[in-house]
Amino acid sequence: MPSPHDSSSPGVVTPLTPAGPAPAQPAVGASATFAELLKRVKAEGLLDFDPRYYMGRLTLNALLLVLGLVAFFLVGDSWWQLAVAVYMGVCGAQSAFMFHDAGHKAMFRSKRAATAVGYIHANLINGASYGWWVNHHNRHHSNPNHLDMDPDIGRRTAIFDIKQYAARRGTKKFIVRYQSVLFFVLLVLESAKMNKTAVKEILNGRVKQPLLEGSLIVVRAAIYLGLTFWLLPPLLAVSFIVVQYAAQGFYFGMLFAPNHKGMEVRDGEEETLDWLERQVLTSRNIRPSWIVDFMYGGLNYQIEHHLFPSMAQRNLPRARELTMEYCAERGIPYHEVGFWSSYREVASFLHEVSAPVRSGEVKQILKRAA
Repeated sequence: MPSPHDSSSPGVVTPLTPAGPAPAQPAVGASATFAELLKRVKAEGLLDFDPRYYMGRLTLNALLLVLGLVAFFLVGDSWWQLAVAVYMGVCGAQSAFMFHDAGHKAMFRSKRAATAVGYIHANLINGASYGWWVNHHNRHHSNPNHLDMDPDIGRRTAIFDIKQYAARRGTKKFIVRYQSVLFFVLLVLESAKMNKTAVKEILNGRVKQPLLEGSLIVVRAAIYLGLTFWLLPPLLAVSFIVVQYAAQGFYFGMLFAPNHKGMEVRDGEEETLDWLERQVLTSRNIRPSWIVDFMYGGLNYQIEHHLFPSMAQRNLPRARELTMEYCAERGIPYHEVGFWSSYREVASFLHEVSAPVRSGEVKQILKRAA
């Protein structure tokens, strides 16, 4: 697989040679180059709040959920309910975009309103923990693709560097061996894992509002399980739940899989990149279209989302244009590929990282690296 930083890779903006001497290395998070880009973005008002846009999105999501519930009652005791389950899985993931943007303070000026949106869409609709997710996700944004500092890397069974293999035990070793395929298969468990993590974190008191979060999850479980087993016979009810969770989990995973995997990975006790390069070099965009933008909820603009996490979804396309232009001026590789190419790159990267496991050369490679 060509390197994401190779200008011959599809979709990569070929950088221009920077003019003049390189600027002094700035402090993390306050890079002079990022300040220049930020100035251009602010000049166009791209970081301004856009509550009308989000009211429209919230209304659309509510309508999608209502349509799913209407279909659920109309279809009734029929195996066509499994199609409804898939649809509801998609609706659940779409609603997750709302608690995602609420957590990033991209929705409303009012913190209370944004927090309410977060709890409703995370805990009540998805059975996730909004408090846990905000903390976890903010740490990911601070140090994406850092083996020691990015919690999204630490919680995965798949490995992103061969040195991680030593910590795998039992079936996890088998998964790593064939992770380029099994990574995608196991995405069906993502939604269930989020629910399990929510219960664990709430019971252990690791969220600020354990009573509120726990109550919302209990209410959600009572309504969800109550309606399912009331309307459907047991076998169909269980099948509905399994399919809905699998569809939503797979959708979740496919949304997040291409964002960073296969991009630059760092290690060690300190961050080695400034803010601009840290976000651009570790992120991959998926080329936009109206269907990609809708299905990814703006996360296909991953570079811009990481640079400007509080930016409203609708402003990301213009921010993309400004960022591509700026990276070309400054000679910073900017990686954007098509939909299918993004997943091929992820699979190729996972296959390459796990190659020493299949060849039995892990010990030799680690010894040489020591």
